[in-house]
Amino acid sequence: MADSFPLNPVRKNSKLITYYNSARHSRYSLEDEPSNLDEMPLMMSEEGFENDESDYQTLPRARVNRRQRGLGWFLCGGWRVLCGSCFDCLVRVFRRKKILKARTVWLGCPEKCEEKYPKNGIKNQKYNVFTFVPGVLYQQFKFFLNLYFLVVACSQFVPSLKIGYLYTYWAPLGFVMAVTMAREAVDEVRRYQRDKEMNSQLYSKLTVRGKIQVKSSDIQVGDLIIVEKNQRIPADMIFMRTSEKNGSCFIRTDQLDGETDWKLKVAVGCTQRLPAVGDLFSISAYVYAQKPQLDIHSFEGNFTREDADPQVHESLNIENTLWASTVVASGTVIGVVIYTGKETRSVLNTSFAKNKVGLLDLELNRLTKALFLAQVVLSVVMIALQGFVGPWFRNLFRFIVLFSYIIPISLRVNLDMGKSAYGWMIMKDENIPGTVVRTSTIPEELGRVVYLLTDKTGTLTQNEMIFKRLHLGTVSYGTDTMDEIQSLMVQSYAPVTSQTSTSVPSVPSGTTPLRKTQQSGPKVRKSVSSRVHEAVKAIALCHNVTPVYETHASVNGEPESAEADQDFSDDNRTYQASSPDEVALVRWTESVGLTLVNRDLASLQLRTPSGQILSFYILQIFPFTSESKRMGIILREESTGDITFYMKGADVAMASIVQYNDWLEEECGNMAREGLRTLVVSKKSLSEEQYQDFENRYNQAKLSIHDRGLKVAAVVESLEREMELLCLTGVEDQLQADVRPTLELLRNAGIKIWMLTGDKLETATCIAKSSHLVSRSQDIHVFRPISSRGEAHLELNAFRRKHDCALVISGDSLEVCLSYYEHEFVELACQCPAVVCCRCSPTQKAQIVRLLAQHTSNRTCAIGDGGNDVSMIQAAHCGIGIEGKEGKQASLAADFSITQFKHIGRLLMVHGRNSYKRSAALGQFVMHRGMIISAMQAVFSSVFFFASVPLYQGFLMVGYATIYTMFPVFSLVLDQDVKPEMALLYPELYKDLTKGRSLSFKTFLIWVLISVYQGGILMYGALVLFESEFVHVVAISFTALILTELLMVALTIRTWHWLMVVAEFSSLGCYLASLAFLNEYFGIGRVSLGAFLDLSFITTWPFLWKVSAITLVSCLPLYIIKYLKRKFSPPSYSKLSS
Repeated sequence: MADSFPLNPVRKNSKLITYYNSARHSRYSLEDEPSNLDEMPLMMSEEGFENDESDYQTLPRARVNRRQRGLGWFLCGGWRVLCGSCFDCLVRVFRRKKILKARTVWLGCPEKCEEKYPKNGIKNQKYNVFTFVPGVLYQQFKFFLNLYFLVVACSQFVPSLKIGYLYTYWAPLGFVMAVTMAREAVDEVRRYQRDKEMNSQLYSKLTVRGKIQVKSSDIQVGDLIIVEKNQRIPADMIFMRTSEKNGSCFIRTDQLDGETDWKLKVAVGCTQRLPAVGDLFSISAYVYAQKPQLDIHSFEGNFTREDADPQVHESLNIENTLWASTVVASGTVIGVVIYTGKETRSVLNTSFAKNKVGLLDLELNRLTKALFLAQVVLSVVMIALQGFVGPWFRNLFRFIVLFSYIIPISLRVNLDMGKSAYGWMIMKDENIPGTVVRTSTIPEELGRVVYLLTDKTGTLTQNEMIFKRLHLGTVSYGTDTMDEIQSLMVQSYAPVTSQTSTSVPSVPSGTTPLRKTQQSGPKVRKSVSSRVHEAVKAIALCHNVTPVYETHASVNGEPESAEADQDFSDDNRTYQASSPDEVALVRWTESVGLTLVNRDLASLQLRTPSGQILSFYILQIFPFTSESKRMGIILREESTGDITFYMKGADVAMASIVQYNDWLEEECGNMAREGLRTLVVSKKSLSEEQYQDFENRYNQAKLSIHDRGLKVAAVVESLEREMELLCLTGVEDQLQADVRPTLELLRNAGIKIWMLTGDKLETATCIAKSSHLVSRSQDIHVFRPISSRGEAHLELNAFRRKHDCALVISGDSLEVCLSYYEHEFVELACQCPAVVCCRCSPTQKAQIVRLLAQHTSNRTCAIGDGGNDVSMIQAAHCGIGIEGKEGKQASLAADFSITQFKHIGRLLMVHGRNSYKRSAALGQFVMHRGMIISAMQAVFSSVFFFASVPLYQGFLMVGYATIYTMFPVFSLVLDQDVKPEMALLYPELYKDLTKGRSLSFKTFLIWVLISVYQGGILMYGALVLFESEFVHVVAISFTALILTELLMVALTIRTWHWLMVVAEFSSLGCYLASLAFLNEYFGIGRVSLGAFLDLSFITTWPFLWKVSAITLVSCLPLYIIKYLKRKFSPPSYSKLSS
């Protein structure tokens, strides 16, 4: 059956038909799918793929891996899953999720709302006054390590279990908790202040009685809100009215979708035409809005005015909306609020920050559980050897407390201090200035990254477009020959000054007369001059760009005074459009002499090099869509009445529309290889009759209820035939500094890079090539648009046959794939050297990050610079924000903030490596420090008839973990195995880190063996060599222990730093001084048994040589083993450093 299924989906001829059909049905509807797809292997037939061994035998692989749930599962973490499920059920019962519905909103009448809608306040806090202490304590004690210390500390309140002084247990625990709570409290207060500042911003609200001031948090659905220029839009609104005469305004959306270009928004015609603002309350009108949803690029609704006869109905789309968190860039706007608070697009697209826990912390947590198990086993062995006599149960607990040093509380303190030190080092690194560490708990994650997910615009690119190439078929102009175009333009418009406006053979409208004169003579090709002139004119007219003139004086709101204050000089003009490519093209036409000086919804004006103003009426605009991949405009020239249809678009869309030529495909390929974004420009002259016929059919299609999109597309397509090819343009999106070497460095380090962008497919592919994210020799598989399960099935098979090729997929296709074949898609995509996802929404970016983390169990790192990247940054194990043109939102939400993309190389290769290696060494050494003393305690207890008596008293134990060994052990945070230059020169060294070999059960067992060996030697050595001076066993063994620890630190260090030497000698000095002053602590047992330390004894030769001998026996073998290992099996980094 599988073999008979076709490998390629049978599509209808027109791509548009497939698109519009799919839009009609639900994207995931299953009615039209064969019911037996589930039984079918994803690979269609084995004959076609003999070479491929890893075949999908069953479709949903996840089903096969479903585990049997038994007692083992329950004990190994199942209890946590069950508790979590019960808790979630309770939350659902007590806080039922509100079902979102479509709504009818009456203008200026919030009281008419049928339902209660959420408050418009912003809330980013994690806790409130009541939940802060329980919340922070839960976050700390959910870790086994901290919970264990709490239980041990509490046990000391029971007299029969008390081993030492209470302060030896409670002081370190209290210190750790106090520091954690203080840090959380500071963060929480900052969040509260930021929220309060946003919520208390004042806005003008229109009421029947006039304007009143309201706080942002008090705005309700149905309110009419006035938003001034450069003010943030407080809630999702429908655009009712503006101070601009043309009934439109610009908004900045960089904090919503990451795009820096201004978007043109259009007011509802019915309300814009009202004579005065107050008339909004004299009409009876309402807005019908669809239910709140995630998609920021679409909206469906209707505006209805009831009191008119007949009723006025206007359909509303995305152009009539003002989403929250965007900023008004021109004029003053009035809007009616339709969604507030949690239902706004910006909040729906924001995922809440989670507490990130590093992989190293989780690994250490597992090791502490293993140590606890060893501790219990050791205690049981002691009781068993004792013969279970007397109150053995109480003695068992005493032994567990006695061996509690196996898991030292200083582990948490040392690691937290180490993390702070790494953060400080990163911020002080002069090679990456401006870097900020915002989450100090996960610097080690930088050393374990396998997947890097990056935004495109503003992260890899500067988002600055520069016009680079104009190709006319026979002649090509580059940046160095643009002055030729300028002189040709001046020539072609020169006759205008000496002729009357009625006979203009050479004005822009004169393109038609020019052609006629040429055709009247012998049939010759057009001159280069006239072709350049036509091409430049077409580029200057075919776009959606609006020139904006800044007002200099502060204006009080009246549009008349605003007009008077405006400066229409060239210096004060900026261009705004939804695409930076279009702005680059219009800027270029200005540079060669044809300037766009004015534009509104119905007309536009150009200024020629001679200063003459040419006016054109805009008859129709066909905007760019990702499906059509082209935009068109029909203009009527004011002076001549000529109607011309201009069109520009991607070469794939335009190739079949323009007249036959032999150069377009080849030149497009050449430009794409240079990393240029290409656009094909064409035109068609229309007669009055042709246009009227088109307009009638077009308007009729726009009014149809069924298949409106399909009918409109068919009418427009009737015009798009045999168009005259004018030129091919090439625009470059400049890359950030050193993007190519940085991406190459990351690739060599074994990091797989995925580019997630909201941009168009062609643009994303172009940047992937120019940045060398995809190497020149690599194939690119572009995933075709799919809308159903069957199409996804076939397209995945087509992709599976490709080997070692980069994948390019759009957000819509990705969503369909993930809804049916999540596991298969992720598995295939992970095998690609690079993946580009275009047209991704913010939530899709976060979803991809989470999928990679779940399916691969590898560490992910996300990097972006806009508000639309926040969800992705927060979802990744490690989020990096770039402070860019798109604001600071990403930088503030990230764990690490950098100023340039190239800094990520040093951040990962050098600081990531050092943080991980140092923390692994520090964590294991602190454990070793606890295990060695527990081994000595075990030997001591076994010699003294298994008595549960501590070997060292409270103060000695506190001193051992702090003043005697803390500084040398903590100085390991300065250690480095390779120099920074070497780590950057050989990024392949980074691959070793991702395998996690620096901290594993293997390395941990080696440290356990070292601790048992050294603890045994120190204790037995002290007992054997000092049999006659038995009362001094504490002083002898403790001195040997301190010396051994200092020597072990020296053995662990790979690169010496002067602070390490200072730490070693100062700790030794402190210990020797304390021998003189704290002699009463060096007795046996809780009471010293009168055995005070004899100062005269420790200065004798026997004491000195015997301590030295014990220390030598405990350390020398380890030094010899280390030397032999370095000689015969050196690690990769040592080969380089030598």
